[in-house]
Amino acid sequence: HLRAGSSRGDVRGCTVQLPGTDEHGLKIQQAAEAAAEDPLEFCSRVSKEFRTLFQQSLVSYTDYIRTTEERHKNAVQHFWCVLRDEGYLYEGTYEGWYSVPDETFLSDSQVVERKDAYGNLIKVSMESGHKVEWTKEENYMFRLSEFRPMLLDWLKKNPFAICPEKFHHLVVHWLQEEIPDLSVSRQRNRLKWGIPVPEDSTQTIYVWLDALVNYLTVAGYPEDHNPWCSGVHHIVGKDILKFHAIYWPAFLMAAGLQLPKQIYVHSHWTVNGQKMSKSLGNVIDPMERFSVYTADGFRYFLLRQGVPETDCDYYDDKVLKVLNAELADALGGLLNRCTGTRMNPDQVYSPFSTHCFPKRPYMGHSSRATIEDYKMIQLVEQLPLDVEHCFEKFQIYKALEAINFCIRLTNGFFQRHAPWKLDRKNAEDCCWLDTVLHVTLECLRVYGILLQPVIPALANKLLSRLAVGPQERGWRHLNFLAKYHNSICPFEGRKLGPDSGLLFNRLERTDKRQSKAQGRC
Repeated sequence: HLRAGSSRGDVRGCTVQLPGTDEHGLKIQQAAEAAAEDPLEFCSRVSKEFRTLFQQSLVSYTDYIRTTEERHKNAVQHFWCVLRDEGYLYEGTYEGWYSVPDETFLSDSQVVERKDAYGNLIKVSMESGHKVEWTKEENYMFRLSEFRPMLLDWLKKNPFAICPEKFHHLVVHWLQEEIPDLSVSRQRNRLKWGIPVPEDSTQTIYVWLDALVNYLTVAGYPEDHNPWCSGVHHIVGKDILKFHAIYWPAFLMAAGLQLPKQIYVHSHWTVNGQKMSKSLGNVIDPMERFSVYTADGFRYFLLRQGVPETDCDYYDDKVLKVLNAELADALGGLLNRCTGTRMNPDQVYSPFSTHCFPKRPYMGHSSRATIEDYKMIQLVEQLPLDVEHCFEKFQIYKALEAINFCIRLTNGFFQRHAPWKLDRKNAEDCCWLDTVLHVTLECLRVYGILLQPVIPALANKLLSRLAVGPQERGWRHLNFLAKYHNSICPFEGRKLGPDSGLLFNRLERTDKRQSKAQGRC
């Protein structure tokens, strides 16, 4: 089970990101047995695969937590003792349904009867479709039911605690009904692969209590966990919303710790309208797709098309269409046109003329700038704030739509003024040509900076071609069209960086049958 959470500050670079692997539980124990491996060796191998995936997909992080680490075991056992000493744990009997793949307890209302592959009637989870089993055990119970009023009050006072809004409403809906106390341990003769309950060798701590404490572990709990108090944002899949929006806040309340500032919830990718499943053979392997679309290309597609509120269906034709249109043609084509030797023979960041492009259009002036040009300038100036707003709301797809809209406008600007038709030997033409190039280069510089979190390698390639140094790529360096605002532009006249070829190569379909067989968005 891969779980990623995030404690982040300023969207422009002060981010603390925590991915990791939850490595305990009956599911892992059974998987290791099926692979004829020692559980720790099995987990180490799988965890290494995820680390490799992060590296290949250009995902950076400030810490990586494995729940089998000693630091985490100490944090979990300390947390358990706090809950016990505060009186929120008691010995009791749990009897009900349990889903091993989901590692979750289910009520009768959450279970339905279906036929398996052999026609036998079985009980499955309504949400995940996984088979459930009836369990009766003597365990430790957490007084979850006591926290229902406090959880509702928290959500009422913090309407943006869970985003998007539909998931906030969903959690409130869950809490309208009574919630039972939660079994937070399993008998050790049944579940050996987990953290033992302190002072009780017959019990193993419930995997989700174990897993959720990882956020505290990385913050230095129990010795020093001040970072936890500075405002934590979780990013979770909708399938684990209950654990993060009900169990986890209740645990924190019981321990006297601050609740997360926000929980961002994302939906899933499906294939042909179905959840990805090994048994269905429809799992999309990101590593394989990187070899076709590049890591940046695949990242761009997922973030461009993925909508947090709803599931999105994946198919390869859609990937080709989006990447060719937006990365290869619109962005890459624009860069090639204004940096090519035919259009820019001196290979410099062309100068800007306020005579050709005054700050305010007025009648009778010799400016060739049009009303459409001024509208474009205004939108590109506003773009960083729009993108920041979208990033803050975890609406990356909207940020990319805004960027792509401005890229299209810039292409229209370039096409409208057709600098290739201008005569460099004519002073006025030459001045206007340089100004058109400067405006276009400035737009590209802004797009490159804004796109760094999404397509880091391509953004680096673009900015390097524009001779924008590594220390000039932060949010505070945007300063769009400084000369237009009567300031000094540090890039003007600077020699462009080396030409490293096309920004993004156009993609061709390699398997028509596979493309047709995929789902539709």
